[in-house]
Amino acid sequence: MKHFVSLVLAVGILVGVAACAVVPPPPPGPDGEGPVVAFYGDSFTSGMGASDPSKRWSTIICEQRGWAEFNPSIPGLGFVNNRTLAGEGDVPSLIIEQEPSIVIVTLGLNDTFSIQFGADAIEQQIQSDFERLSSELPNARLIVVEPFWHADDRPDSLLKIADWVEDAAAAVDADYIAGASRWLLGHPEWISWDGLHPNDEGYAELASRMDAELTRLGLPPR
Repeated sequence: MKHFVSLVLAVGILVGVAACAVVPPPPPGPDGEGPVVAFYGDSFTSGMGASDPSKRWSTIICEQRGWAEFNPSIPGLGFVNNRTLAGEGDVPSLIIEQEPSIVIVTLGLNDTFSIQFGADAIEQQIQSDFERLSSELPNARLIVVEPFWHADDRPDSLLKIADWVEDAAAAVDADYIAGASRWLLGHPEWISWDGLHPNDEGYAELASRMDAELTRLGLPPR
């Protein structure tokens, strides 16, 4: 816990991809009547930069596929970054309580800003989270996505975390979607006014790319 707190303090001085309150209000329950699909992510999955939550990629995907969306994603969250809880009460525990049919993990972007303060802790927490989700939700399909990114220049820290995410996904036999850090590459018109997050057009592109990847994994649209 001391390590998590020190990371939060250190990264708090940076202009990251989304500083936010570390302890958000409880998320609403699943939205929809279909199978529950949970999203474990950061601002790119909570929908920051969109004109309305209905424009975020996760909601677009769920509406297209008839899924009930449970999205407790938190802007600024990483596997370690901006995380004061690792265990009861954290986002994985909220997801486990819902007993979803599918869990889609998109974390990692924000950890790139704190990797110099604790690379080992980040790698270990990735492994721990995936092992926990896999063991606590044995009937759920776990889909892990390469961390998103917002700019053409992808730092070495992002590539390292992406490798850890891919390795940890393989260790628990989770599906893995590669290439997501490149999906917005070369298209500044898909980025919102803050220069960091997708706009509505960018989220529509993420939804289109994600839909194609989910179909590739054997989850065709309804």
